[in-house]
Amino acid sequence: MERLAHLDETDRQAIHALHARIETHPTYSMLVKDGARVTHCTLLLDGFACSQKDTGDGGRQILSLHLPGDFLDLNHVLLDRSDHAVQTLTPATIARIAVQDLRMLAEARPRVGQALWRDTLIDAAIAREWVVNVGRRGATARIAHLLCEFATRREIAGFGPPERFDLPMTQEQIGDATGLTSVHVNRKLHDLQDIGVIARDRRDLHIRDWPRLIRIGDFDAAYLHASA
Repeated sequence: MERLAHLDETDRQAIHALHARIETHPTYSMLVKDGARVTHCTLLLDGFACSQKDTGDGGRQILSLHLPGDFLDLNHVLLDRSDHAVQTLTPATIARIAVQDLRMLAEARPRVGQALWRDTLIDAAIAREWVVNVGRRGATARIAHLLCEFATRREIAGFGPPERFDLPMTQEQIGDATGLTSVHVNRKLHDLQDIGVIARDRRDLHIRDWPRLIRIGDFDAAYLHASA
């Protein structure tokens, strides 16, 4: 939150005073159910998750990825019913914080409210970029853009340089995020590997040519608004 707003010591103390219920969940646990009435917001402490919507015929569209430190459903501060689901991609630890407590905190501490508002706006910016990615980029560019965003957000969150990481997504999940079949995803990942842009060993992914991956993915990190 200190990346999102300039907090003082009183702000920090107010945040630390929040009561949170800590929970651990295995892979593929549903943390937020689509259509459910909600009383808490969920903070991801460890692990990875995704927001998603299911279609009437059983299809799934992954809407965004979530890293440790992300609020998964901050919109519930003002909206009392979920309009999408959130599922873990890996084992995860979360904190459930009462909506009323967050609302009171935002009202009492304006800089904290600014951080929460900024977080919501960045989520909206990411959603807009994902619409462009699925709607207007080719298959290889979609996957390259997804890899660039995940690597960059890891770096912003303090998890190390972007060139090497474990990708917490199967090829089927990458397909659900990019509007492609898992077969098509596999082919395009092989293409990126064959031209020397990435190297893979199962989920261990090494970006060997970062500038080229950025060009292929038409990636501009400005929409992530990394500086407060």
